[in-house]
Amino acid sequence: MSVLRNTLTQSTWTLGSRALGFLRDVVILAKLGAGPVADAFFTALMFPNLFRRVFAEGAFAQAFVPAYSRTLEAEGPEAAEQLAQETLRGLFAVTALLVILAQMAMPWIMLLLHGGYRNDPVHFPLAILLTQITMPYMSFMALAALLSGVLNSGGRFAMSAAAPTLLNLCLLGAAFIGSDNYEVAKSLAFAVSVAGLLQVILLWYGVSRQKIRLRLGLPKLTPGVKRVAALAVPGTIAASGMQINIMVSQALASFETGAKTWLYSADRLYQLPLGLVGVAVGLAILPRLSRAARSDDQTQSQSVMDNGVGLAMALTMPAAAALMAAPFLFVDGFFTRGDFTSVDAQQTARALFHFGWGVPAFVLIKVLAPGFFAREDTKTPMNYSLISVAVNTVLGASLFFFLKSQGMAGFPGLAVATSTAAWVNAGLLFLGLLGRGWYKPGTRLVQRLISVLVASAALAGLLWCLAGMSTTIAGYTLDSKFLAALLIAAAGAAAYGIFALLFGAIRPSELKPARKS
Repeated sequence: MSVLRNTLTQSTWTLGSRALGFLRDVVILAKLGAGPVADAFFTALMFPNLFRRVFAEGAFAQAFVPAYSRTLEAEGPEAAEQLAQETLRGLFAVTALLVILAQMAMPWIMLLLHGGYRNDPVHFPLAILLTQITMPYMSFMALAALLSGVLNSGGRFAMSAAAPTLLNLCLLGAAFIGSDNYEVAKSLAFAVSVAGLLQVILLWYGVSRQKIRLRLGLPKLTPGVKRVAALAVPGTIAASGMQINIMVSQALASFETGAKTWLYSADRLYQLPLGLVGVAVGLAILPRLSRAARSDDQTQSQSVMDNGVGLAMALTMPAAAALMAAPFLFVDGFFTRGDFTSVDAQQTARALFHFGWGVPAFVLIKVLAPGFFAREDTKTPMNYSLISVAVNTVLGASLFFFLKSQGMAGFPGLAVATSTAAWVNAGLLFLGLLGRGWYKPGTRLVQRLISVLVASAALAGLLWCLAGMSTTIAGYTLDSKFLAALLIAAAGAAAYGIFALLFGAIRPSELKPARKS
């Protein structure tokens, strides 16, 4: 399978999941609005989002896949199956223990994550309860990640990419259960854990269809488990950096009512290109990089990385341009309804603009990290990730409290810090690969990136003009801001295709393999 074909498989299913996720968020925001109840629910959703992105969207898989693939090729299917089962049992035992401990310690954990509401006798306990309900999702996501890794190692990407749709379907249904926003929030929390269980059942079925039989049981600390843990723990920490940064930002945002909801809403929009492109490309190139590393084929490794970076930036830079050129247009058109007002959309747009210029870095992290993981070096990305967490924490807290001291909203400073930390992380990963001689961008890639930048700048100019005409455009869409935003987004996508061909960001010859894939 080619990088493009694997990426398209992953992205197609991810697009469907994200479309459902978008609909889910529209419904949830309309039901909960931006206030204390919504802030409590989105606090409870932080842990599921953290573990979904860290485990299910590639971090654990990027550490597990090389070890599993190496065992499969060197020792055969039986040894690989044994390694997967031993790892499965150990992973479940550790995460289940963490879930139990976290639920017991949740009142104290909430002092860190939701400290701004610590004196609220209603909404602080609500956040504790909702988070305790959603915590089992952590164990389910760990199991789902391992099962996805087994499937991906065998070239099976569709089912692992399709599994997240179950979360969106469960949350969509739960959003309509309850007579008020308190009851709706509780229904949503229960739906999260139910969805995690359903994902495990689906992926377990997929693995069994590959004639791989896995069973839960008592864990054993075997040499294989130790080897996977030595790779997976640093790798998981490495890939957690951005999510930890988001949690730090959310913790600080609890000191501004509604800020958590605004940041969450912005997060849902800028995470779309990350899920569609960064995660998909990262998962698609990892098996090929692993094979090239084992055979010491530097030419193949270079080619795979160039293709991955080039494809990721060709699809990501226009998304960043759109989010920066017309943030209010998209937030207002997509989310403003029910209890989520235009004022909330304006606040969300302020954060989305600053997340926008960080989007290329968020994606590059997902594409560059496999260059280390494929060589079973997970400690270096972990160190870089921890540096980015330190940068985000210090810069975020400084900007947040400085802006508040000046009588301004502090939460935009948190978005600035998150994007800055992402660029620090991406820069360190690139320099690390360059310094070790594992990757050096080719001349054609550099030329392509310049073309992508020019095409994206042209797109930004067009969208900025269209955003100024949005009221007029809405007049042709039954006065629907939602349809106007969709129309402008479609026009921007079509225009970028033209700009990309015009400036050389995409070459006509590259479209032929895509059609055949």
